Amino acid sequence: MKKPPCMVWLPVDHRNLGEGDQAMPFLILGDKYARAVKAHAGAEPVMFPLAQADQVEDLLAMVDGVMLTGSPSNIHPSHFGESVADTALPLDAHRDALTLALVRACVAGSVPLLGVCRGFQEINVALGGSLVQQVHDVPGMMDHREPRNQPSVEQYAARHAVRLVADSVLAQWAGSGTAQVNSLHGQGVGRLAPGLCALAHAPDGLVEAFEVQGATTFAYAVQWHPEWRTAENSFHTALFKAFGEACRARQAARISSINV
Repeated sequence: MKKPPCMVWLPVDHRNLGEGDQAMPFLILGDKYARAVKAHAGAEPVMFPLAQADQVEDLLAMVDGVMLTGSPSNIHPSHFGESVADTALPLDAHRDALTLALVRACVAGSVPLLGVCRGFQEINVALGGSLVQQVHDVPGMMDHREPRNQPSVEQYAARHAVRLVADSVLAQWAGSGTAQVNSLHGQGVGRLAPGLCALAHAPDGLVEAFEVQGATTFAYAVQWHPEWRTAENSFHTALFKAFGEACRARQAARISSINV
């Protein structure tokens, strides 16, 4: 019998596309995230477009890992006890309802978990942390947003260095104590959640990467975008490779349990 593919669940964004009364709801996944999983983690990206929080446990039993992607939308600040600071910025309550529950289930069930940008923020909020809604308005902090109205190649260009914790797995993947990363976010970590350990910081001190302490499998998240042209960056290639290895280990255990 042919071995089934290793599968990674990527939650979708919920957006209305179109103008006025022609707007229609769409369920969207960014191409670059799916391709990075397939090409560099060696896994098949899968979606459950209409999944709800009460289905998380059953759906996790069918997959080998979860990648929480970036998104134009922000997490609703009510999830960390605040009101919306800028009503012009997009929100996605449907995604919030799923992914915050999904994070907690992955951590509890030792499911490999990779968070990127919004996904990084989702993990922090789901586990009890908070966000700074407008980092650029905080005295002494950098503007971490991408240059607007520029081509994608400019928006995703390396923007600043991050300092990696010595001897951490990120430093091993990078082969150095620092790395140059892109920066496309307005929000950032305010209070780091209990149980998370910071692994990278921006020059202004903002947390840029963390791990789930005590995790028995891959459980890492980064504020930047390693899925952008991953093949051109050995650090990011190593990150996705390690994620894929963890997913295949779970797949082996999952298949073994099914066949018992």
